[in-house]
Amino acid sequence: MKAKPWLNELVLLLLLSTLWGASYTFIRLGVASIPPLTLMAARTLTAGLLLWTWMRMRGIHMPRTPAVWRRFLVQALLNSVLPFTLIAWAEQTVPAGLATILNSASPLFVFLATWWLAGHGSVAIARFAGVVLGFVGIALVVGHSALSGLGAQVVPQLAIVLASVCYAGAAIYGHSFHGLPAVVPAAGSLLAGTALLLPLSLVVDRPWGLQPSGSSVLALLALSVLSTAWALVIYFRLVQTLGSVGVTAQAYLRVPIGVGMGVVFLGESLSGTAWTGMALVVLGVAAMTVKTAASGR
Repeated sequence: MKAKPWLNELVLLLLLSTLWGASYTFIRLGVASIPPLTLMAARTLTAGLLLWTWMRMRGIHMPRTPAVWRRFLVQALLNSVLPFTLIAWAEQTVPAGLATILNSASPLFVFLATWWLAGHGSVAIARFAGVVLGFVGIALVVGHSALSGLGAQVVPQLAIVLASVCYAGAAIYGHSFHGLPAVVPAAGSLLAGTALLLPLSLVVDRPWGLQPSGSSVLALLALSVLSTAWALVIYFRLVQTLGSVGVTAQAYLRVPIGVGMGVVFLGESLSGTAWTGMALVVLGVAAMTVKTAASGR
């Protein structure tokens, strides 16, 4: 892959990290007055319809074969239905810093799965080094205080780890959509996810009786349009260009991005080890992505 396209992929990875990094804030604002199940159902429905409408306007057709829609359903379970709901439920009690660390483990799970299935020699060693560097960097960026609650709420914390496992599976399974425009599996998996989440929301939450706050509604819209519809189109492109390990590097990048946004816009302060952590994150992401992007695999 030539230098410019390689740089484009890394810029897209940075953008994806920003969009998904912001989702934690949007979710926290949303669940303040909207139950997690309904919030995620509305998220997938809004984002899926938005992408489907855009496809219609561009003349891009949705596949009609049952086999493809079964794959959309599997992708929806791994990339939206299960992880979205688990994280939204857990974020009602788990502190944001600890949630960030627990949810940043997906590159580790992807590496272990791909190494176990097919190993990659020296490239695998470089990527494993990147995975370890990045994860250590995450802990340093957030600070040791974020780990103080580890184990205090075992079930919600395990739910976030399980969400990371789901994201890892989604990144690996996403290769099955090779050859389709990125918007197609993004829209298809969201609509398939809606078909699962919406009936559950209607039965469990009875959303017609809810009175969500204005901030929760705005957070839902931002979550749906920015952190879901737009982000998933970028995600499915990067799965094909950076590979499953490379694309999950965004789980590391979104942490320093989120911390930096807090410093700039909210006046928050960095932990004493944050700069060292950010350097390790950058090195780790480079080890996980540069070889893949440069070679076009």
